[in-house]
Amino acid sequence: MSTDPLLSPSTTTVNNHLFAAIDLGTNSFKLRIIQANPTTGRFLTLHRLKQPVVLISGTTTTTATAISTSAQSRAIESLTKFQHIITSLNVPPSHLRLVATSAIRESSNQSQLLHLIHQTLGYQIDVVSGYEEARLTYIGVLQFHPVYNKTVLVIDIGGGSTEFVVGFRGEVKLGVSLKLGHVSLTQRFMRNSYNKIEEIREMRDYVRTVVKDSGLVEKVKECEIDVVVGSSGSIRMIEKAIFMGYCSGLVNEIGLLEGCRRDWKFSKEELMSLVGKLCEEQSEGDERRGFFKTRSAFIVAAVVLLEEIFGLFGVEEMEVSGYALGEGVIAEQLAEAFDGFDLNANARWRSVLRVASRFNNKKSMTLAASCASIAQA
Repeated sequence: MSTDPLLSPSTTTVNNHLFAAIDLGTNSFKLRIIQANPTTGRFLTLHRLKQPVVLISGTTTTTATAISTSAQSRAIESLTKFQHIITSLNVPPSHLRLVATSAIRESSNQSQLLHLIHQTLGYQIDVVSGYEEARLTYIGVLQFHPVYNKTVLVIDIGGGSTEFVVGFRGEVKLGVSLKLGHVSLTQRFMRNSYNKIEEIREMRDYVRTVVKDSGLVEKVKECEIDVVVGSSGSIRMIEKAIFMGYCSGLVNEIGLLEGCRRDWKFSKEELMSLVGKLCEEQSEGDERRGFFKTRSAFIVAAVVLLEEIFGLFGVEEMEVSGYALGEGVIAEQLAEAFDGFDLNANARWRSVLRVASRFNNKKSMTLAASCASIAQA
């Protein structure tokens, strides 16, 4: 079980205050279970679990493809594991929502997979549009970063698509989904490690063409952006690689960085350095696999795609959100369940925790959170 990066709440909870969301993505399925405080609008993460599935295969990025039988089996296996956890914690069925994104949205046999999931597990899946995916991601970001009063551009790189959303005070001003994902780009362009330079050049050209043809750059510039936030797992991994010194070989000295305050952001120059390091590597070696783990096979496409986005949109610095689509789904559930839910309350609470964590170690913060939970029981 992985928990909120700032603290771990007590496991003694009121079940009616437990909420869960499952994000059925292209590369992986993600489960989030939170404990809500209905009087404050805050929530604490109890479980964050990710299961690799890789729903799509092949080289096409423009036409619908069928989800294979083996991929469907992986999907059922992952959801079965999630169901056991959800059931063991007695999460109310009405407090669970499952959303499917690009791979299922674009698949030619979507109905077959949805029927199989419902028949096997009893789950109804909400297949969200690209715009809705972007909107929910923005809502999730608002739960992590105090950017409610700023015009923010949120960029979320998924396995099969990238979502762009411009939001202000909880409202979406612009939401667009482009069929540019780190898995689909890898499968289309990264075919031969012996001709890597040419493959990356072709991938860059393709990304530029798709973005420019969408007219998105001009639309975003009209919005006068205050801050750019990246919210996907691949972007969080990029930030981690930069923070941990992957480019300079400090990864093996991770112990030196324990206790250091994390700013959750990186610059264009830092991204370019990471791109250079990864593109220079001749193959997916032990160092890369050891650090990036399941994302190792797709990380080159992710960093190249993000570097192109930086260049096209004129991004100089990106803040990174620990929350994304799943937390956006949960925030909407809380808004429906509790009258007067404050969309911005959780980000303010996290800001307080960040300040407190500078003066307290993780053990002290965990104890404090547990005591607070017991006192409120």
